[in-house]
Amino acid sequence: MLFASFPFLFLFLPILVWLWKLTAGEDKARLSVLLLGASLLFGACQGLEALLLLLGLTVVNYLFGLLLADEGHRRRRLGRRGLLLLAVLLNVLVWCRFRHLPALSAWLAQWQDILPVLAPAAMPAGFSFAVLIQLAWLLGVYQRRIRPEGIVRQALFTTCFPYALSGPLVRYEEMGPQLDALEVPQAEDLARGLGLMVLGLAKKMLLADSLAPAADAVFHAAAQGLPLSTAEAWLGALSYTFQIYFDFSGYSDMAIGMGRIFGFKYPENFRLPYTSRSITEFWRRWHISLGSFFRDYVYIPLGGKKKHQLLNMAVVWALTGLWHGASWNFVLWGLYFFVILAAEKTIGEKRLRRIPTILRRVGTMLLVILGWNIFYFTDLTQLLQHFGLLFGLLGAGFSNAQTGIQLVNNLPLLLVCAIGATSVPQNLGNLFGGVCVQGGKRSGQIVYACVTFVFDAVLLALSTIALVGSTYNAFLYFRF
Repeated sequence: MLFASFPFLFLFLPILVWLWKLTAGEDKARLSVLLLGASLLFGACQGLEALLLLLGLTVVNYLFGLLLADEGHRRRRLGRRGLLLLAVLLNVLVWCRFRHLPALSAWLAQWQDILPVLAPAAMPAGFSFAVLIQLAWLLGVYQRRIRPEGIVRQALFTTCFPYALSGPLVRYEEMGPQLDALEVPQAEDLARGLGLMVLGLAKKMLLADSLAPAADAVFHAAAQGLPLSTAEAWLGALSYTFQIYFDFSGYSDMAIGMGRIFGFKYPENFRLPYTSRSITEFWRRWHISLGSFFRDYVYIPLGGKKKHQLLNMAVVWALTGLWHGASWNFVLWGLYFFVILAAEKTIGEKRLRRIPTILRRVGTMLLVILGWNIFYFTDLTQLLQHFGLLFGLLGAGFSNAQTGIQLVNNLPLLLVCAIGATSVPQNLGNLFGGVCVQGGKRSGQIVYACVTFVFDAVLLALSTIALVGSTYNAFLYFRF
């Protein structure tokens, strides 16, 4: 059961909202139980074994947290730092069991008689995010910023269904107080949550999934060595660039919107990254919660800007690549961005500002597109072949008849995506809202509310129609 599915949108979520409203007038503890039960049901629909694994890891980490919070533990043989390192190592090993062991399965085949438990297994959906969330919790307990508040609370924090599968990555410092204040949200929060959720669904169904066939067709043809023109290769690369943005930001919008429906405020995860004027700015706008995690828990503890800055950056980006996958292309993808970021640090922001803004934005976008090509191809030979197509070294020339057909079919959608990835839609909405409420007239507010409702209803209807015949239902980031 995915966010973009009929059972979730028209059965699970409406029933939960109805039960939430019925329960809200009673003890707040019942709301916690209701949310936990819904989250466990949602997790079981993704896979019962995966849910049991997550709960087991949650219990183990909670026990570690109790020991870390124990004031008398420093006098024991294994100090708090040693205990934290042991907990982190355990989590990383369990994560590597699913993320990286499949890539090493051929090498480990000779040991299967000795270590049968290490047989390759698929990564459970959302497990990478869950591990990072729990590691952040352990570090918070170690630093005395938070304390364990019961295994039920811990299970709820870890499995809470809006963010459990693909973020945003939340921290207990943010969520703890909100879990203490569960209640029926205000009408404004409910309206904003539903609107954001519908917008995220539309991004996924109407934009990302519509781009997927074009991107897949080009990338699959390139992987098979079929003759493609340079223009076709760039068309596929651009389609995938917009697909992954609207797919992942659409999921994040749905997650944040669902949280708002139940009274939660999750951190922002995307801030128009394709309008960036440098790669440094891009990574401040893309997957913000993940970047914040690596900054706070890896980069700064290593020394940050104070010492060995470039080495610290290299470690962070190598780990970022390894977190996304076991194939070498992910490591290469991480190091690719490290080199660019290191170059920008060396050049300096003042010198970069001398370059015209339009050139900086175009250059940044080109570097991002090339980076997503590295991200996509797990086979390095296929990656090199596709880069050959992009730069005209291979393929059937710059353009051909097939290119014209592809361009006619996809150009309108790409233009919509290009506009949608900027601040233009938001600015138009703010302008319309400002005009409606100008002077504080009640009629203007009613007009704005009605137009917003109709707009959301149309998006929901179109997304539902798209959902009926969709073959690209899963979110791209679920595999990470």
